[in-house]
Amino acid sequence: MATAKKGTSFLLAGVIALSLSVSPTPMITQAQAATSVVAVVNKTAITSSDVARRAAFLRLQRRSGNLQSIAKEELVNEALKREEIARVGMSVSTSDVDASFERFASSNKLSVSQLNSVLDQAGVGAAHFKAYIAVSMSWPRLVNARYGAGARGRLSNQDLVTRLLENKQKPVTTEYFLKQVVFVVPASKKGIVGKRKAEAEKSRASFPGCDQAMEFAKNYLDVSIRNLGRVMEPELPPEWKPLIEKANGGTTGTRVTERGVEYLAICNQRQVSDDVAAEIVFRAEDIGKEQQGENPNAEKYLEELRSKAQIVIQ
Repeated sequence: MATAKKGTSFLLAGVIALSLSVSPTPMITQAQAATSVVAVVNKTAITSSDVARRAAFLRLQRRSGNLQSIAKEELVNEALKREEIARVGMSVSTSDVDASFERFASSNKLSVSQLNSVLDQAGVGAAHFKAYIAVSMSWPRLVNARYGAGARGRLSNQDLVTRLLENKQKPVTTEYFLKQVVFVVPASKKGIVGKRKAEAEKSRASFPGCDQAMEFAKNYLDVSIRNLGRVMEPELPPEWKPLIEKANGGTTGTRVTERGVEYLAICNQRQVSDDVAAEIVFRAEDIGKEQQGENPNAEKYLEELRSKAQIVIQ
């Protein structure tokens, strides 16, 4: 099989060279519409329509080679990744995917509806692209969670001392103590998200501080408080980092997630430069360098999944 192209960033900016100056032509023909199963990964079927959409997607990326073969291989790998992401419960939320889709449209000077049109005309479709985004965002988190506590994730005392000597001084970072406020929205009541979001936003003005957070929650229906404890700035999840940086009055703006509508309360923050902070900063730098290319553990993890999977190629 051909080797899948490496270096895909979950941020997706610049991944696809959309030919916006030329109107795309439909890539899925009536013949392709007669869908057949071309591969089965464990119990997940990959169809000829899936392959056609991915091949069209590869054309937008200006990839060369046997695009049908490359498309099939990518879809097999993604099926393995998606199954593992679901098993571990590390999938990003639908709102995160939608936000990434909107950012991608904006970065290409398109509205969301215009991007939908481009993808449809190219034979890719927004649903296929969003499925790709979901895996691209979730997989690096899963790999880092799997290997982050291992040899790559933690620095040995010798490595830490060496890095400190190289840097002449300990790096400084911000330490946060956080609580998470969740206005719960049951899966069966997604229609009330707008109402809950307005309620959560209004509640921020009366948030009394972290010490009274539990009493505060009793004033509202279905509100939970989670103590996140000490979190260093490099450890902040990317979806929360900009909100924390723009926080006003001790709370962040709200986010719609799978659980409901959430915001963070910043109980305390301070600048720190101890050994723990130094290790976290150095580790974040290492992860950042890896994300410029392919994390070597990602390939190792994928090969492990392939070795245990039942893969039938038609």
